[in-house]
Amino acid sequence: MPGVTVQTLVTGLRPPGHHAEMAANRRVLWHDAGVSEYLGGHLLVATPQLRDPNFWRTVVLILQHDPEASIGVVLNRPTIEQVETHIPSWSAVAAEPGVVHFGGPVEPQVAIGLATGQSGEPTGVPGLSIVDLESPPSPELGAVRIYSGYAGWGAGQLEAEIAEGSWYVVPAAPDDPFDRPEGQWARVLRRQQGYLSLVSTFPDDVALN
Repeated sequence: MPGVTVQTLVTGLRPPGHHAEMAANRRVLWHDAGVSEYLGGHLLVATPQLRDPNFWRTVVLILQHDPEASIGVVLNRPTIEQVETHIPSWSAVAAEPGVVHFGGPVEPQVAIGLATGQSGEPTGVPGLSIVDLESPPSPELGAVRIYSGYAGWGAGQLEAEIAEGSWYVVPAAPDDPFDRPEGQWARVLRRQQGYLSLVSTFPDDVALN
């Protein structure tokens, strides 16, 4: 993963109890604004038609986007594993509640750290950096969130998924990684203008609506 600093975790992690399935929705949904050429520093927000249980109603921060690959971390899938268990030297600065988050299904044995401040590698989001988890935490750091694994796409794959209506692309804010996971999908959509704000009210299961 060029440009993304990782550290091996003690064990691979998976989000607990996440097996939601979406009812069929044949309508292709799209976002109001056009997609910028470079997606780094943007959020991917799963559309209601994306039914893959790994990404159902996820919010993904894109950390790398180039012609060869795209890499991001899922922001709203906490695990029950404590940072102290896996990377104890970072537990004191880990954002509450101090758990590792499921960053994505690719290489869950590695960890990626995001922190407020400018003492790490840039993410494309002002005030948010990728930190080196193999070094002691810098006293200049603010809140830190640790992720197990990442979401990855090969050349052209992410663009194809966006084109087919699997993702909305919206601007990211530096505090997005530290927002409460519960309801984050709806909150990110609600802060957008126009149609996307309405999508935030889309039911979990249209068959029960």
